[in-house]
Amino acid sequence: MKKTVLITGATAGFGEACAHLFAKESWNLIITGRRKERLERLAKAISEQNQVEVLPLCFDVRNEEEVKNAISQIPIELQNIDVLINNAGLALGKGSFDQGLSEDWNTMIDTNVKGLMYVSKAVIPFMKNSKNGHIVNIGSIAGKEVYSGGNVYCASKHAVDALSKAMRIDLLPYGIKVTQIAPGAAETEFSLVRFKGDEEKAGAVYNGFDALKAEDIAETVWFAVSRPPHVCLNDILIMPKAQANSTTLLKKQS
Repeated sequence: MKKTVLITGATAGFGEACAHLFAKESWNLIITGRRKERLERLAKAISEQNQVEVLPLCFDVRNEEEVKNAISQIPIELQNIDVLINNAGLALGKGSFDQGLSEDWNTMIDTNVKGLMYVSKAVIPFMKNSKNGHIVNIGSIAGKEVYSGGNVYCASKHAVDALSKAMRIDLLPYGIKVTQIAPGAAETEFSLVRFKGDEEKAGAVYNGFDALKAEDIAETVWFAVSRPPHVCLNDILIMPKAQANSTTLLKKQS
């Protein structure tokens, strides 16, 4: 019997890379995202390339009712969810706290923290019924260290770090593993979203060094969930070779 993975934020970056890798490993997929056309296009591409089932669910993780309604529509043959990858997340803006925009703060907290909570709470009953399961929360180096201009984004990822630890304790009696994967600098749509479409600012973030790729994180997720049943990798901090911590980067001389 094929295993099933549910991936939030699957329409780009880490989530999309995870979807392709798990499909390649013959897992059935439940992929979620807000961008319906992208989601359906990804589902179609994966279905054509792999002998797996792919269920696209279009909803916003920030909306608890949408989360509940979408998860309740999962057909019984896919309800035995083996792995949940809480990947949906974003940063908006980078600057002094006192100059921050409250709408950006709310979007980050609602997506990075509440969205993870809503989806996890909706999926955990399936895992408790089977006394099996693995939750992978995509955190960040920003959840380990606070850096200049990061303020609320860092706070939201510190919350992911704390929630991962708490979930691990609370779900231990049910045989559910919890892993947090915290990437450093990774070249995806992250900076383009953070700088609200400013390609020059986004591109400058990764100039002069080899950043992590989405596939690097997907492979790390796969490694974590493919360990033997008695092994749980609680916390993985993964950085590009050129990065020592959140603010120390060795860039090539131009």
